[in-house]
Amino acid sequence: MAAFLLGAVLLIVQPQIVPSTPVINSKAETSQSVQRELLKKTSQKNDFKENIHSNGSCRQLPQTIIIGVRKGGTRALLEMLSLHPDIAAAETEVHFFDWEDNYRNGLQWYINQMPFSYPHQITVEKTPAYFTSPKVPERVYKMNKSMRLLLILRDPSERVLSDYTQVFYNHMQKHKPYPSIEQFLIKDGELNVDYKAINRSLYYIHMQNWLKYFPLDRIHIVDGDKLIKDPFPEIEKVERFLKLSPQINASNFYFNKTKGFYCLRDSGRERCLHESKGRAHPQVDTWLLEKLHEYFHEPNKKFFELVGRTFDWHSFVAS
Repeated sequence: MAAFLLGAVLLIVQPQIVPSTPVINSKAETSQSVQRELLKKTSQKNDFKENIHSNGSCRQLPQTIIIGVRKGGTRALLEMLSLHPDIAAAETEVHFFDWEDNYRNGLQWYINQMPFSYPHQITVEKTPAYFTSPKVPERVYKMNKSMRLLLILRDPSERVLSDYTQVFYNHMQKHKPYPSIEQFLIKDGELNVDYKAINRSLYYIHMQNWLKYFPLDRIHIVDGDKLIKDPFPEIEKVERFLKLSPQINASNFYFNKTKGFYCLRDSGRERCLHESKGRAHPQVDTWLLEKLHEYFHEPNKKFFELVGRTFDWHSFVAS
């Protein structure tokens, strides 16, 4: 009887075991709460369990988007940023906010395009066309007002030449003829300002649209020309902007003399960007380059005033 009473007392006073709660990164916690609220508003009927992995990772909305610019070095930026263990990057360009068919699919479709990530990681996607698409800033803002945006820019004239080069090689691979760059740049003896590649390089026009929704401290501008020449300092700035611990270092980059640009070294494994990157630009007459530089002089000046910093671009001459 005494033994029974002693056992009963021990059972009553025994402390209850409470399951431990994992520590969640505050950024991820905020993102996940935003994600839950947004998904409540959608009409999607998908089973969300497919987005949760047994190892504790899950697909989630991106907390950072590389918004552009096309041929500015977005792929290089994403590859370099992916060296950080706290980054989970979408493999392909998603085009959720700028392609109507994708946008109509809703946020659950968007999440399905994301990689699995852990709570402490930042999910990143890149779609360079976002920067120049008028509807995108408002759509991103409606999804997440606290989104951190990365924008990588190059000398506008050089970006125009890269833009043409990409389309030219795409046609060559399909054995299709493509006009010379002069046929696009010149119209009736003057610079053809209606050429789409030139419009994409009018950075101040597109930046004004983004600043209607996001303050400048939410948009980090990466100097694409410096990233090519000396990538580490630019990536350090990105780490600080995203509030990441400093994990990427100079030893992660090495110059490949054969390719003529920097490649990456990660845990003893070396890799370079796809052969389609870093292609030689077409030869352009000096007078035509000067036309481009002259045309971009004023737009660049407006852009520098807008963002409060200058870039070492050919078309800008300090007064």
